[in-house]
Amino acid sequence: MKYDIILAGVGGQGILSIAFVIDNAALEEGLFFKQAEVHGMSQRGGAVQSHLRLADSHIYSDLIPLGQADMILSVEPLETLRYFEYLKPDGAVVSSSAPYTNISDYPVLEEVFREIKKAPVHVLVDSDKLAREAGSVRAQNMVMLGAASIFLPFQEGSLKKYIQVLFEKRGPQVVQTNLKAFDLGRQAARAGGR
Repeated sequence: MKYDIILAGVGGQGILSIAFVIDNAALEEGLFFKQAEVHGMSQRGGAVQSHLRLADSHIYSDLIPLGQADMILSVEPLETLRYFEYLKPDGAVVSSSAPYTNISDYPVLEEVFREIKKAPVHVLVDSDKLAREAGSVRAQNMVMLGAASIFLPFQEGSLKKYIQVLFEKRGPQVVQTNLKAFDLGRQAARAGGR
């Protein structure tokens, strides 16, 4: 078994937090993982991406070849499109429908959605709305992780365990907010997203 994920978004959206939870959940379930360096972190609002590879045997490269990603998981819709060439023909796209509009020529959102929907398997989730419902707009990354969890090759409980580990130093309210965000994202994806 192998499962390759492109994580995408913009600086400040919590891509490293998503990677931490997935990496540790994979280890919890006896899988190997490799993660390429996250690029773009130094500039808030700049493009961020990382390759995350999971397998039940050794992984020799941390980079996903073009056309081989099982999933693009993106916290920003336009950033989703930047990595389409990595997606397998039957790969899944899990993307937020909430734009981070930091450029003056941001495309018409419906056109971006139309392109995302060209992926044979796609889920669009309003991460902004669901994060606010969970209690914090900053929990959009956990909404998106919840949405992606329906495709990931391990148990929901392993992911939730490491959400707790990640946020426990910030107190029980922050933990609960992020767990709720995860649950709302998972429910939205199961319902078909947007």
